[in-house]
Amino acid sequence: MEEEKRKVREYILRHQSKGVRYLQRVVQEGSIRGQESSAQAIIIEKCRELGMTMDIWEIGGESLTNHPVFCSDRNDFKGNPNAVGILKGAGGGRSLILNGHIDVVPVGDLNSWEHDPFSGHVESGKLYGRGSTDMKGGTISLLLALEAIINSGITLKGDVIFQSVIEEESGGAGTLAAVLRGYKADGAIIPEPTNMKFFPKQQGSMWFRIKVKGKQAHGGTRYEGVSAIEKAEILLQEIRNLENKRNSRITDSLFSSIPIPIPINIGKFSSGSWPSSVPDIAIIEGRMGVAPDETMEHAKQELEQALQETSNGDSWLKENPPIVEWFGASWLPGDLEIHHDLVRVLSESFTEVKSISPIIEASPWATDGGILNKVGGVPVVVFGPGVTKMAHDANEYIELKDVFEAAEIIAIAIMKWCGTE
Repeated sequence: MEEEKRKVREYILRHQSKGVRYLQRVVQEGSIRGQESSAQAIIIEKCRELGMTMDIWEIGGESLTNHPVFCSDRNDFKGNPNAVGILKGAGGGRSLILNGHIDVVPVGDLNSWEHDPFSGHVESGKLYGRGSTDMKGGTISLLLALEAIINSGITLKGDVIFQSVIEEESGGAGTLAAVLRGYKADGAIIPEPTNMKFFPKQQGSMWFRIKVKGKQAHGGTRYEGVSAIEKAEILLQEIRNLENKRNSRITDSLFSSIPIPIPINIGKFSSGSWPSSVPDIAIIEGRMGVAPDETMEHAKQELEQALQETSNGDSWLKENPPIVEWFGASWLPGDLEIHHDLVRVLSESFTEVKSISPIIEASPWATDGGILNKVGGVPVVVFGPGVTKMAHDANEYIELKDVFEAAEIIAIAIMKWCGTE
């Protein structure tokens, strides 16, 4: 295999300029959620050029929308398809999913950008634009790896299933649709921006809403009423206590560099409509982190039980218990043992390219890996180019050298995992 690895690495080195231009094209197609089709068309064109067998379909239908982990605020995905390219192996090897999402988050305030958000501007070894880091750079690393293998005349034994999915940023409906369509494998790599670290474990998350009841009164005689804000303060303190309790149970060394492995974030609070009135309703909205080895239902029950016990200790809240709702986005956690063979293969490949050992940590955020892992039963490692802090930020960029190094590492890992003739 040494000769095959040499060919692949030399191919990627010789075609870096081509890779930069291709990444520019994909970034320049601003694939904000609901507008993925034009960028997806460029991906499909490349897959066909590489001779992959294509499966292109518009997701939806009751089997998807009625699935217990389906999460989206819409049921109509027309015009923006999923795309899967299959590189059939010769047989006798392990299969591998390469999963990337084509959707990107909105650009935010245009005045915060130094260049057009979809310019694909290249400067000082960086390519700028929304989605460059999250995660079109990683997707191009996958395609460069496959192109290098195919155009170097190497035949794999195991099948490779390349996926370019929609809807990752809003809960993973695209990857769920691919799993329900039957796409499973012996392993999977998701090249989200990990700063070239390996994440075999991923935090899950879900949104919650807590409605707290009060009693209206004039502000001058506020003692005649019950402030929903003051009662919400009691619950907010309990949420902080619960966060501490849940995180004290996290002993996995992969979380050692993460200050709060599974945070409970309060992202929104609203109450009252008049400064001189005692508010009769307060609404708390937030995001709850879920541990890799935890079920979503267990996390829900723990929050609901903590709020109930706290309410029982307050005469008003006991008679007027808060209402907890689970709404909006949710992402399943992912869990893979550090000694799994996929981690070993990727680690060896990383060391061959960079001459150092990789950093292996738990992910501080969720990915589509949770769906592949928990619903599809597929072992998943998240590994890719790009710095996490640049994802969703203005002036988002990716270091181009990382894109090419990731492509080399992934190409070697593909050959080791799938086997070659």
